[in-house]
Amino acid sequence: MIEINHLVKKYGDHIAVNDLSLNIESGKIYGFLGPNGAGKSTTMNIITGYLGATSGEVKINGFDVLAQPEEAKKCVGYLPELPPLYMDMTVLEYMNFVAELKQIPKDKRKSSVKEVMELTKIMDMKDRLIRNLSKGYRQRVGFAQAVIGYPEVIILDEPTVGLDPKQIIEIRELIKKLGEKHTVILSSHILSEISAVCDHIFIISKGKLVASDSTENLTLMMSGVQEIELLVKAEEEAAKEALRTISQVQKYHMTKGNEEGTVKILLSAEKGVDIREAVFFAFADAKLPILEMKAEGKSLEEIFLELTSQKAGAAQRKEQEVVA
Repeated sequence: MIEINHLVKKYGDHIAVNDLSLNIESGKIYGFLGPNGAGKSTTMNIITGYLGATSGEVKINGFDVLAQPEEAKKCVGYLPELPPLYMDMTVLEYMNFVAELKQIPKDKRKSSVKEVMELTKIMDMKDRLIRNLSKGYRQRVGFAQAVIGYPEVIILDEPTVGLDPKQIIEIRELIKKLGEKHTVILSSHILSEISAVCDHIFIISKGKLVASDSTENLTLMMSGVQEIELLVKAEEEAAKEALRTISQVQKYHMTKGNEEGTVKILLSAEKGVDIREAVFFAFADAKLPILEMKAEGKSLEEIFLELTSQKAGAAQRKEQEVVA
């Protein structure tokens, strides 16, 4: 659906996007994740044709954004961080205006406007001036203008910034609904936002792609060890004796449990080794009941910090080598 090849964007001496290459397939929700200033919005603006690249190539559905801008842009609906709204229009006037701009045929315009207004739940606001809408409803109107005409790709830049928790949940549900029929790309520096709705994550740091995978695979890739937390009905010495029989246990930490006569154990195994069965049978053989067992993995926050700090550290080391 979208091919990005060796994309570079410079502002004077500052490199906002640095040799970025990635492919986006149809029918998924993708997340661009990165700290502020990582190059997410710049990349999105280049994809939509709002910005020109210094070098590199972007193709949408086979159309080059630079060489065939009209054909490429017909495939894209875009919601920038600040929705492009006209405050003195009513919601219905604005949607009719957008439908005309997008060259939706006159005989289909009324039904198209009605359909997207119902999808984004703004029909009740159709006669209200946009200036009198809450931020949440303005964001919904922004979604509606991006979706009208049903372009194949919907691009959303920081879609929940400034919204309250209820509005955020509503917008997430809307994004998931859009993902059923469209390829959706959203950018955010909010980790919970990306993990809640996205099928695939691109992590960008200092304009470069540092990771590209599903949330589950990223977690698996970055997990150096398997960690398991146990609550066992046992005395400490008896629990230690049972643990000694499990050769795959790399290390463990034991504390008293919240319940009387229990111990809480956090144990680790080498990457690629699933020791849950071995742990179960070892404690069963010792007649020590396991009251709780849960796998502990790295959170997306930890993965994000690790990947972006690795990138920053590598760049710093390279700079030091050049200076030396």
